[in-house]
Amino acid sequence: MYGDEATIRKILTESGDTWAVVGLSSNRRRAAYGVAQVLQRFGKRIVPVHPKAETAHGEQGYASLADIPFDVDVVDVFVNGELAGPIADEAVAKGAKAVWFQLDVIDEAAYDRTRAAGLDMVMDRCPAIEIPLMR
Repeated sequence: MYGDEATIRKILTESGDTWAVVGLSSNRRRAAYGVAQVLQRFGKRIVPVHPKAETAHGEQGYASLADIPFDVDVVDVFVNGELAGPIADEAVAKGAKAVWFQLDVIDEAAYDRTRAAGLDMVMDRCPAIEIPLMR
């Protein structure tokens, strides 16, 4: 398991409330859509990041992390494992405090690089499952 309970708690309660959700579009059938909705319900500002830059949950979308014109605290990644590593690197470059790889998104080298850069990271977990447990 990548990310112990203390790290999960820190990301969910202390790392900040602006979450860039990579892979979030207006497609209501995708897991990212429902997870982003849960994050909003728990007071997080979600920022959709998707190549189409679609608006989702009332928030302006951006094509990439680099296109977001403000700071983000956590980067939540809903892409397959082959694409996740470069996104973790972009999160480091963006100045995020933490990276969260969703269920079944695993890249051990990216985990090591991200942690070495000083960011908190969780992999193969879902914040929509974890956040209700933190209250």
